[in-house]
Amino acid sequence: MRPSCADETSPAEGASATDLNQKAAPWVGDRIAELPLLHYDSRALATSISSPGLAHARATIMSHRFSVIQTAPPDAILGLTEAFNADPNPDKMNLSVGVYKDENGQTPILKSVKAAEQKILDSEATKGYLSIDGLPEYRADVRNLVFGETLAADRVAVLQTPGGTGALRVAADFMRTQLPKARIWMPNPTWANHPAIFAAAGLSSETYRYLGDDRTSLDLDGMLAALNDNAKPGDAILLHGCCHNPTGIDPTAEDWKQIASVIAEKNLLPLIDFAYQGFGDGIEQDAVGLRTVLEHVDEAIVCTSFSKNFGLYSERVGAVSLVAADVEQCTAALSQLKRVVRTNYSNPPRHGGAIVATILADEQLTRLWKEELETMRLRITRLREQFVETMKSTGSGHDFSFLLRQKGMFSYSGLSPMQVDELKSKHGIYIVGSGRINVAGMSETKMNSFCEAVASVMS
Repeated sequence: MRPSCADETSPAEGASATDLNQKAAPWVGDRIAELPLLHYDSRALATSISSPGLAHARATIMSHRFSVIQTAPPDAILGLTEAFNADPNPDKMNLSVGVYKDENGQTPILKSVKAAEQKILDSEATKGYLSIDGLPEYRADVRNLVFGETLAADRVAVLQTPGGTGALRVAADFMRTQLPKARIWMPNPTWANHPAIFAAAGLSSETYRYLGDDRTSLDLDGMLAALNDNAKPGDAILLHGCCHNPTGIDPTAEDWKQIASVIAEKNLLPLIDFAYQGFGDGIEQDAVGLRTVLEHVDEAIVCTSFSKNFGLYSERVGAVSLVAADVEQCTAALSQLKRVVRTNYSNPPRHGGAIVATILADEQLTRLWKEELETMRLRITRLREQFVETMKSTGSGHDFSFLLRQKGMFSYSGLSPMQVDELKSKHGIYIVGSGRINVAGMSETKMNSFCEAVASVMS
């Protein structure tokens, strides 16, 4: 084992030659054999080891460890924010990262959240560790918000996780160890981080068709045909519970019934990413697809995030919920999920989950939160409508009315990578290379200039 940093300092006075030999050997290599250790006291040996020749040898040996590491490419989404922050353009716009912004370009803290934090500050008595699965009251809230009254509580195991990404990774690690033969079928397109998460966990993945040739609508027939023809019993299928990222294109209630029927017939395991509840049509309405699937199957995994609908982006508040056929299977699966967590982050942070639990335990705060969430949802809808109307007024001849059928924070604009690059280089407008636009980051006052820029790169 390589010595610790403490071992690499000059030897303490009084150390024996044997001790010094053992500590020095890993970083001076074969040269230690040339030193007549028994003839040196500790100070003399320290001087010898720190001589320029041996110091160079030590540096050479140690430089090999990291010299072969190559620089990773920047994250496709978060890397854009770094570039945006470095851009001196005073009129720049960041429409890449999925965060809600107000008219001033700020991501505000909800009033309900601030009130809940004050209650926590006044009453919190400990900073002790949570259990592996997190706050009990938070987990109960997740169960109620996501599943409603559709399932018996003892069939659902909920674990609090560090955000939705943490939930997805816990689910992926669980599947890799407990369902090693399962492939994960992802929609094409999907959130850019999905493939990376599943690959990092060692899962095999495939894709299924999601969009039609016009890239503006769901190809339900193509999706179901791909699953019927290629998916095997025991495979898992990734579904976006609502507000599909990056397209904003969701199945209808009738579509969900057909999707659920194929999942049941093929004996697939639904893995549902549910990160935007409340941003599509409303809290209960956005859960229709997920609950429809659960009417057809006995098993599922749901990954939840409260980053968006509570505005708790930096608090990393999520959950992974496992639905099993009965209480015995649920208990066994929960034990394996806990093993995954214990070897990863051990237990979740308290504060974000406590905020959610505090809000939902207080009738007045719950009402305020729902009002704030509805305000955000309706503002995004207005911005989407304003964009479509303003694009018409530019006279570009491009019809963006299909965006009105999309839901949630994102819109799939249809812009090409070249057009996206031109928006960034010429206008300081940052969107994801796929053409995904964060509608929640738009500004009413800047809409005209934004649409003129879009029209110019499409001409």
